[in-house]
Amino acid sequence: MLYKMEKGKCIIFSAPSGAGKTTIVHHLLKQNIPLEFSISACSRAARSNEKEGVDYYFLSPEAFQEKIQNNEFIEWEEVYPGHFYGTLRSEIERIWEAKKAVIFDVDVVGGLNLKKQFGPQALAVFVQAPSIEELKKRLQERSTDSPEKIQLRIAKANKEMQYAASFDLVLINSDLEQAFEKAEKLVRDFLGV
Repeated sequence: MLYKMEKGKCIIFSAPSGAGKTTIVHHLLKQNIPLEFSISACSRAARSNEKEGVDYYFLSPEAFQEKIQNNEFIEWEEVYPGHFYGTLRSEIERIWEAKKAVIFDVDVVGGLNLKKQFGPQALAVFVQAPSIEELKKRLQERSTDSPEKIQLRIAKANKEMQYAASFDLVLINSDLEQAFEKAEKLVRDFLGV
């Protein structure tokens, strides 16, 4: 069932880890475009640098399950056993009531789920590194993951790239400044601003 609200639009950015989607979304939020970031809910504890209602809405697994039962999520998934992430309907309505478009920074499965929910109200963009080798290099340069974790991310990226054609557009991020320009044009054209 499509989730409709008059004049509400969504921008969905999805990508394999390391492709640059979060950097692009942060850039777009700094532009003069009527966008607001959708804060996801999760069932894990906050990390030391994370704030409630800024980074995530932190819920206990029981509270998350209760919201699932009450149909309060547009989409949700159990990413790891007992670790849930999802998009609250109330978050989307809050942003639309402020006369802004919702912008999502989500994994590939979440992006496809959101596109399915919002249909033509959403622009779904798949951000892709120019190659798997470049993606691996970016993940290594981050210095946040072990070599084993990087290999897992690369294996996942290979699978995720098979879904690129299911998105409205594929944005190749080989040059960050050009990717910023292309993303901004795509968003402005879709929103008519």
